[in-house]
Amino acid sequence: RAAQLSAEEGSAELGEPPATLPTVGTNLTDLRLPRTVTLRELGGCMGPIWHSYYGECSALMFVVDAADPTQVSSSCVQLLSVLSAAPLAAVPVLILFNKIDLPCYMSVMEMKSLFRMQDIVSCATQPITILETSACDGTGLAEVLQWLRATLGDP
Repeated sequence: RAAQLSAEEGSAELGEPPATLPTVGTNLTDLRLPRTVTLRELGGCMGPIWHSYYGECSALMFVVDAADPTQVSSSCVQLLSVLSAAPLAAVPVLILFNKIDLPCYMSVMEMKSLFRMQDIVSCATQPITILETSACDGTGLAEVLQWLRATLGDP
């Protein structure tokens, strides 16, 4: 699944990691970084219409389930599609290998190898950052927020 970020009005403080559920449609969440940005979360099943949101995108977070090896090839194809989209050619990208709290997760080294990340990063036109996270226990959340602040900066 991918999440899109764009500057918007309104706000909500970011506290403890919320309970997580798979994204089926689209969710909007406001974050204060210190300026307010809106995170648009699009479920993987919405992949065929992701392109309709690219024009509003200031930064992109692409979340991969690192505990589900059956979805690696599908996730890689979706990632390559996103990275090759013309409206996103210069948009900073954060790839999150999520669910590292589960005992069956694949390490970042394994994920990078399966995705051939070195090739993807060398061919991509956008700057790409890769982090490991756990949406359930909050691991990596501070680094994600640091990336967001550095990427989106102050207006």
